[in-house]
Amino acid sequence: MFTLQVVASLTVALASYHKAVAAPAPPDPCAAIAGKLFALPADVLACEKSFPFNETLRQNVLTTVSRVFDFYTFENWYLDSPAPFQESTNNIRANLTRINTTQYEASTHYDFNIDLYDFTTQLNDGHTRWFTNCYTNWQNILPAPFINVDINGTQGVYIAPDSVDFINLIGTSYTDLLEDMGFDWQRLSGARITGIEGQDPYDYADFVADTVSGNYLDHGVRVNSVFSSYRISGTDFSQRLGDLAGPTGVKQTSLEVKLVVANSTTEETVTIPFIASFLGVAFTDQASYWENNCAANSDTNGMDLRSSGLTRRLNETPRRRLAKGNIIDKSNDSAIGLPPQFLPTAPQVDGSEDVIKNFILPDNITGVMFVGSFEPDDFDQFQADTVAAISAFQSAGVSRLLIDLTNNGGGFVCLGQFLFQYLAGSNIGYPGFVSTNRANLLAQKIVAADIALGNDDTITFYSADNWAFLNDTEMSASYDYIDPSLPFTVNAVNEPTSQRFHDTCQLSFTQTIPEDPPFPTEHALTTDRKSGNCASTCAMFSTLMNERLQTKIAVFGGKPGENVEFKGMAGNQVLEWADIDTEIKTAGLKDDPLAPPDLLVSGDFRHNWRTAWSWLNESIPIAFLSELPKLRFPFTLETYNNPQNLWVYA
Repeated sequence: MFTLQVVASLTVALASYHKAVAAPAPPDPCAAIAGKLFALPADVLACEKSFPFNETLRQNVLTTVSRVFDFYTFENWYLDSPAPFQESTNNIRANLTRINTTQYEASTHYDFNIDLYDFTTQLNDGHTRWFTNCYTNWQNILPAPFINVDINGTQGVYIAPDSVDFINLIGTSYTDLLEDMGFDWQRLSGARITGIEGQDPYDYADFVADTVSGNYLDHGVRVNSVFSSYRISGTDFSQRLGDLAGPTGVKQTSLEVKLVVANSTTEETVTIPFIASFLGVAFTDQASYWENNCAANSDTNGMDLRSSGLTRRLNETPRRRLAKGNIIDKSNDSAIGLPPQFLPTAPQVDGSEDVIKNFILPDNITGVMFVGSFEPDDFDQFQADTVAAISAFQSAGVSRLLIDLTNNGGGFVCLGQFLFQYLAGSNIGYPGFVSTNRANLLAQKIVAADIALGNDDTITFYSADNWAFLNDTEMSASYDYIDPSLPFTVNAVNEPTSQRFHDTCQLSFTQTIPEDPPFPTEHALTTDRKSGNCASTCAMFSTLMNERLQTKIAVFGGKPGENVEFKGMAGNQVLEWADIDTEIKTAGLKDDPLAPPDLLVSGDFRHNWRTAWSWLNESIPIAFLSELPKLRFPFTLETYNNPQNLWVYA
């Protein structure tokens, strides 16, 4: 045992030694990549792994995550997930215990956070994930987007033939790094893939779907997410790299691929380098990297919305808070345009300025609504755009409608219900799902406190006046719908829930709903989803179309011989960490022993806060009810990245 006197003597001696022999300070690994939009993955990892493991931060994060899981509606469903979603089975509390007791070999902050990130990602619920901004603000980009297409009757994995045009859109800052490395990425365009990292290409796609993709409960949908595909990002057409060529975060430095380049018969092995793209806040060195990207900031935690300044502003615009159901796709932060040769040439009609793009196909009888998102910049304008598009179609003599929901990650719950009801007509009745939230003890305390404080739907999601009884009579803000709770059992575990209720979305509709459908729904209305990558509000919309209207639904792509569900992941409402923290603080319960603490790091633990119960079986959440598409097609070289060709084919 060292005595304090010995330790003090050693400290003085070492200080004297360092003065006599001044050792050079180790280089700052973060300074080496500061100011760079693109960097080598090894250099990024050196910076990210330079922060030592900190037990105080582990306990802070895990306490927050554990207590937020108390609100997670699907926790006990994961104990034994029903087929065909059984591969997502997970004992959440056991995994949290494992992470809390793991001795991380590298002893870095990175290893702990990536372990937690991977665990929540592999729940395959894009609503419920830990995003550590410190280590998810980089995206690894491979100069070889992979596609899954049918050529001459045989499906296979290829490097996209448009890869040169596509990768060039990333910019010279990216391609110059590849040139400096002496890597000829252009020659790989259109190559047929015979192996990836020593595995069959589809086996490796399964591996990526199981370990990287997350977001979607169905394995087949996650396989589609592995490959490159088109989408709307913001208000523009875009191409998504896919989870193989564009994963969130930096883990790999390269990918070993066996392939046959176009116009050749010779198989060769190529090591393709990743280049990391920075999506975070600018920094100059290790200290500023931590301060700007890793430490908690003013937006990290929630706030008490009862404060006078906020209340005054809310009173000036007394609109209710708008519920969202969405997933987070970090690749949207570095969205790359769609090569111009793939942009639709069909006439575009009104209502196409934002997240909806509307076209009339060359047959002059088919209208297309490409609904890229339910999260526009302007909530009311989305509704106006829907009406404008349908009116334009009707004026042009369009008699059937095709809706493309490719890579629609969801958005405002009520906009999904608005679009459904506008297409179904007001005679359909209630345009949503029966819903509940979890009746944990803190949730019961929040509702009771909101009633006592007079909180309402302008400052809290828990307040009863957000909801309606099942006869569509709006609840009063003073009504307690969660205590007493209703008994419910999931996988032999008691799972108390709130009373069942309806949304009150009609209160936010700014456009008149027609009584009858604008187009016949049984035969003429086709909902086409290119890959099944339709989540949250999008999945609720497509499920309503299927369960209420029996709409024809088609899915493109997927692994040969495996099913693909038509919905990706469907909850009913997502709360970000700051949202649930705001609910707790606004109810005056932040000091309650059940309340999670403020995060000390920059991150978001989001969770599915409400359940939507199927119209077909009200004892099963729509997320866990298998609903297969009525039609299934493979991609071809003509349709994999060409929206108009795909619409014409459909």
